[in-house]
Amino acid sequence: MYGLFKIVVLIWMNIFMTESYLSLLGLIFVIHLMAVMSPGPDFVMVVKNAVAHDRKTALLTASGIALGIGVHVAYSIWGVALLLKRNPYLFRLVKAAGALYLIYSGIKSLRSVPAMDPVSGEETVSLPPARKAIQTGFLTNVLNPKASLFFMSLFSALIPPDAPAWFLMLTAFMLISVTFLWFAFVSLVFTHRSVRARYKRYERLLGRFFGLLLMGIGLGILWNL
Repeated sequence: MYGLFKIVVLIWMNIFMTESYLSLLGLIFVIHLMAVMSPGPDFVMVVKNAVAHDRKTALLTASGIALGIGVHVAYSIWGVALLLKRNPYLFRLVKAAGALYLIYSGIKSLRSVPAMDPVSGEETVSLPPARKAIQTGFLTNVLNPKASLFFMSLFSALIPPDAPAWFLMLTAFMLISVTFLWFAFVSLVFTHRSVRARYKRYERLLGRFFGLLLMGIGLGILWNL
């Protein structure tokens, strides 16, 4: 009789804990969705590649950003985030690297000039290789100090240290998926025919705008080191 009672209690506790973890997963989902939808370097980079190149390039950039999220989740789970939080000099180094990459990307955008077809004299679209597009998204996200701060705060404040492996894996999958799906949606919107047509009218002006915006974000990070 006691053995049966013990089994019932264990089953009830597992159900209760699972429900509480699923509620926590829902809370993390809402917080992350709000964070990923807020404009930042990732958004600027996806929009820039969407309007300047094509849908495939933008989607590859989005996949690179999602891979960057995977890195943030991995080091948060493994405790590296705690090391960064306790070592301000190491975190400043990460912030400086991210800022310099954004400034570099901004300068490249400022200096880019639409290629011209030598026969027709019309502008042609020069598409970056797939690896380059993924790399751009990955580096933009993984070197973003705001993303590092977000995940350090998220994992230290909400996720219990004794969380089961299934919950951590499900959380990682959800964070990566939500990120990719949001920026895939952004890619679809900004590669719409009407949006691209309007962009073509002001391509050089908007290229400089994106460049200055990326440089401004990078300089702002350096200023606050």
